[in-house]
Amino acid sequence: MSVASKICDRALLNGRWVNSLGGEEVEVRNPATDELLARVARCGPADVALAIDAATVALPDWRAATAYERGAILRRLADAMLRDQDRLGWLMTEEQGKPLEEAKGEIRYAAGFIDWAGEEAKRVYGETIPATSSNKRILILHQAIGVAAAITPWNYPSAMITRKIGPALATGCTMIVKPATATPLSALAIGELAQEAGVPPGVLNILPGDGPPIATALLHDQRVRALSFTGSTEVGQLLMVEAARHVTKLGLELGGHAPFLVFDDADLEAAVAGVIASKFRNGGQTCICANRIYVQDGIYETFADALTERVRALHVGPGLEPGVQVGPMIDDRAIAKIEDHIDDAIAGGAVVRAGGGRVAPRAGLADRFFAPTVIENVTSSMKIHYEETFGPVAPLIRFSTEADGVAAANDTRFGLAAYFFTRDVSRVIRVAEALDFGVIGANDGLPSTPQAPFGGFKASGLGREGGKWGMDEYLETKYVSLGI
Repeated sequence: MSVASKICDRALLNGRWVNSLGGEEVEVRNPATDELLARVARCGPADVALAIDAATVALPDWRAATAYERGAILRRLADAMLRDQDRLGWLMTEEQGKPLEEAKGEIRYAAGFIDWAGEEAKRVYGETIPATSSNKRILILHQAIGVAAAITPWNYPSAMITRKIGPALATGCTMIVKPATATPLSALAIGELAQEAGVPPGVLNILPGDGPPIATALLHDQRVRALSFTGSTEVGQLLMVEAARHVTKLGLELGGHAPFLVFDDADLEAAVAGVIASKFRNGGQTCICANRIYVQDGIYETFADALTERVRALHVGPGLEPGVQVGPMIDDRAIAKIEDHIDDAIAGGAVVRAGGGRVAPRAGLADRFFAPTVIENVTSSMKIHYEETFGPVAPLIRFSTEADGVAAANDTRFGLAAYFFTRDVSRVIRVAEALDFGVIGANDGLPSTPQAPFGGFKASGLGREGGKWGMDEYLETKYVSLGI
């Protein structure tokens, strides 16, 4: 029996599991097999209104609870996620496709956001400022912003939720979550564990459904004071327009196009491993994966040969099979985009060193498996050079000098993540400071962690998630001038 069959398929609204008011449902299918996993409630604006009502009613008591009380509940939720990581990981692989061990790793990562926020709740400090007169005191308070909302993506269906609900609930906000239509089951499973942990009714509401009507309903209600979104830059821009209606605070983690610089003096083995970790994790379906791999002339051929050998050895298949390292793409549109980018690059003179096409599926599998690919002779005019491919394709580009490499890396409208490998300590400082990106992996292909700020520059978004900076997204600063 599928793990998905044991997950609630309704919406979590005011502490109860309910069908959508319209009675509509959305199918959730396994991308590796097209197996129907569940039919989940498809919520709409009327359901959103009820969720906002519930979150508004629950807000005063939740905000008044002590940081210790809120933190204790969040720690119980984190513990429950770790306890159930095998089940939750299996569920994630069923609905999202990533390899099982990678999915279980995401559950541990996701629990880390909850655990960190639960502890950090006790460190939302106020301040006192010396006044200019003896009969006044100046106090600074940091208080929960109010009802918050989150719209999360399919590629990290647990971590992108906990990265938002952790700090929101820790600071005293109540929250409404709209999970991705393709992967709502992981969200609903977290909702079940949140109830077990003692999250009160109305504090956390989870509404599966289509993005545009739910997002519009959230932003058209002035009681929703903050919205956090992870997704494409284009959708983020539309949300900014809608948020202007009530000047709703936005946190936006948007698209990326990460450069990966390998300098002549890099540890070659570490750099290759860094590319494998950054580029091929989740089949390349991550917003911070390496999209442009720049290799300095002196080691280009050696590096390209080593990377190609490693990429050819990657095991492609259904995520539940032992040893699989690259699972299916999420849907048919995703694999069509990969093919379009490769075709466009080849037409412009690029050469495929490894992969380059679909992996013929076995009986019972969907045609969504793409061979890990290395492609070279990539130029700036090719789609793969300036659009997110969101797939297991590593484009190689030569560069000559440090200045050339940094300039090429920065030549993008995005600014989410960047990577570089070098043994030169002085270069580490120079390049880290010169790159116009919010997350830098210096000799590190996996920089994300719950205690550090995550977010981008330019078209990659607004605000930060993670660590104490993620808490700030859900707090208002209040100045009190006290006469005595």
